Amino acid sequence: GPAAAAVEAAVAASLGIAARVTVLTAGELFAAVADNPLAGLASNPSRLLLAVPARADDLGKLRAVTETAWAPEAVVLGPRVAYLWCPKGVIASPLTAAVARALGDAVTTRTWTTMTKLAAAAGRLP
Repeated sequence: GPAAAAVEAAVAASLGIAARVTVLTAGELFAAVADNPLAGLASNPSRLLLAVPARADDLGKLRAVTETAWAPEAVVLGPRVAYLWCPKGVIASPLTAAVARALGDAVTTRTWTTMTKLAAAAGRLP
């Protein structure tokens, strides 16, 4: 959207690098954290990822991923993010690789720890 494009332009102008930017509203961020469907399953916050596509509509590209059996990994789609549980680690995870193939560079992933810190910081904004 326009906010992401503005930040991308500012980063390019200030730092001379091109970087994809994904923007969530505070409400979307708070909802993603509050509505975590994997909270009871995920025992390690660094292995629970939230995958945020650049556009909410792109979550539909993950439907086939959700129809695959990933045990012990798990994936659930929310309204704005996908929740990925990777108990054996993120780097070698077949699930994260499948999400990357489905969404290409139009997705960013962050750990549960990072997302809860972002939500807490956003809650302090005026």
